[in-house]
Amino acid sequence: MNKGPQPFVFDESGDAKRFAPATERNRDAITAVLADVLPKSGTVLEVASGTGEHIVHFSTVFSDLLWQPSDYDEAGLASITAWTSESGQTNILRPVRIDASAATWPITEASAVLCINMVHISPWEAALGLMSGAGRILPAGGVLYLYGPYRETFVPTALSNEIFDESLKSRNPEWGLRSVDDMIFAAEAHGLYLEHRIEMPANNLSLVFRKK
Repeated sequence: MNKGPQPFVFDESGDAKRFAPATERNRDAITAVLADVLPKSGTVLEVASGTGEHIVHFSTVFSDLLWQPSDYDEAGLASITAWTSESGQTNILRPVRIDASAATWPITEASAVLCINMVHISPWEAALGLMSGAGRILPAGGVLYLYGPYRETFVPTALSNEIFDESLKSRNPEWGLRSVDDMIFAAEAHGLYLEHRIEMPANNLSLVFRKK
């Protein structure tokens, strides 16, 4: 079975940097949404920074914000370090290891939280933990921004997303596209409400949650 596109490409030179082909395709569209929802100052935590490419781009565009990358995977943390060191950006903190599903995180407060393309490639417990963690560390009015493919009630799922969902589940039965309704329900349990649902290119969504 065709398992679909691989999320990361390793640098054949042996460098720690990893590459996510989707980053260059989606970063400008994501940036346009973030420009309307991020605070003017403060610290932004990115949960599951992956390669580190997104946070380098965002730190350049939103230079008045302090950016905190994180990941669970050690290879991911090495890649983030490589990308951020090469960038020379002084508003990016050292990456920290975060298990999104854990009851506690090493970061205890942030002005905003971002999570791009994680919830469908991790167990549901990670999505629940993300909502719990965001609810703990965000101030009133703080933003949790999610990006990725989702299922929606009464909205037909694009064929490409159905194929993607099948490929994800073939890799790990605990992975797969999540329901927007389920995400909203999980968020509400931690004082977060859905403020914006924004259609994005390639059948993705931006979900903007706000802390009550």
